Amino acid sequence: MINDIYQDLKERNFIYQITHDKEFPKLINEGKAAFYAGFDPTADSLHVGHLLPVMAMRRLQQAGHTPIVLVGGATALVGDPSGKQEARPILTKESVAKNADALKEQLGRFIDFNDGNAVFVNNADWFLEMNYLDFLRDVGSRFSVNRMLTAESVKQRMEAGLSYLEFSYMLLQSYDFYVLNQKYNCQFQIGGQDQWGNIVAGVDLVRRMSGNEVYGATFPLLTDGSGAKFGKTAAGAVWLDPSRTSIFDYYQFWRNCDDADVGKLFGFFTTLPIEEIDALASLEAPAINRSKEILAYEATKLAHGKIEAEKVYLAACSKFGFADPECKIATSSEIVSIKADSSAISADLPTFEIDSASLADGIWIVQMIADAGLAKSNGEARRLIKGGGIYLNDVRVTDMNYNVSSSDFTDSSAILRAGKKNIRRVIVSG
Repeated sequence: MINDIYQDLKERNFIYQITHDKEFPKLINEGKAAFYAGFDPTADSLHVGHLLPVMAMRRLQQAGHTPIVLVGGATALVGDPSGKQEARPILTKESVAKNADALKEQLGRFIDFNDGNAVFVNNADWFLEMNYLDFLRDVGSRFSVNRMLTAESVKQRMEAGLSYLEFSYMLLQSYDFYVLNQKYNCQFQIGGQDQWGNIVAGVDLVRRMSGNEVYGATFPLLTDGSGAKFGKTAAGAVWLDPSRTSIFDYYQFWRNCDDADVGKLFGFFTTLPIEEIDALASLEAPAINRSKEILAYEATKLAHGKIEAEKVYLAACSKFGFADPECKIATSSEIVSIKADSSAISADLPTFEIDSASLADGIWIVQMIADAGLAKSNGEARRLIKGGGIYLNDVRVTDMNYNVSSSDFTDSSAILRAGKKNIRRVIVSG
């Protein structure tokens, strides 16, 4: 149990804005409250960029509060303009429903839904059968267009163009808060920095429709060391679904973070104590690499389980070396119980399979790089080769027109690598 959860969240840098400076800290530190965060099922998997509110929910649940995990089966049909440069593609109802089921399974790895410890809801349950005129009269009448236009998420899109469909999203999310307050006594909402306008609108709508006081809090926009949106790599988003992002690549994403980001990422994405985080983040090279191993192991364990985290830790370290093989750096992480087993082999590396028949005339190296997921396109693969970042069996590839043949394989296996840590084991089948 976390005693002072507000201070814990502040020390971990979760708190960016809160709607009530005095009331909100008191609410979450005294007693038990229900709260919610929403996730629109626009894909059948979460990615790393979604994890900040998930980890905050986990901390709040550990402090005794009850998470209400809302999947936007209805709002995903509309599309949230917050933080977007253009409108989202409109999905079918069937796709959204399928995605919602997939997200519930993934969120269950982080949030404890057993014995009523958390609630899972889908706003399609109250929106899909709602009468449009009733919604306009009961909800739309309580919103000022002038005030809505001051929301940052709306202002950022006005020049590029904002459809009425997206403009109405704020009303829908606000009504979610009202429904959850009425049905589950939900007392606060959490979300990303770009959700501030929607959250404040929901707080106001609940007060107008019921007279109840509710609260909201947002987290800071999370970027990497270069200032880019967190959770992206050269190959695209880092997904929790292993069929989209291999568990090895998921581990490597965390292992390859910038030195300056280690402390921040520990605070957000692990449950290690703050004092230990400060100590690990203060290490200098090369010892900071042990901190990154711990971060990668802990983050992977949360998303994919202890067994998989151990396997990819050993696979990565057997390939690239152990940062602290004698475990001299103090940590409470279970990583210290994993033996630095030199027998961990490349079989645990992410694998890309090719047919033996395709090797008859050779496979263009550029195409193989892209097909293996080491680049998003052939153009990106060419740039990697030109920059000297592609290796086949640890030999740098310099010929853009090189054709990979059977001679590049030993026991039907070859290692293809982009940069230092992005790797594929290419195997021949058939």
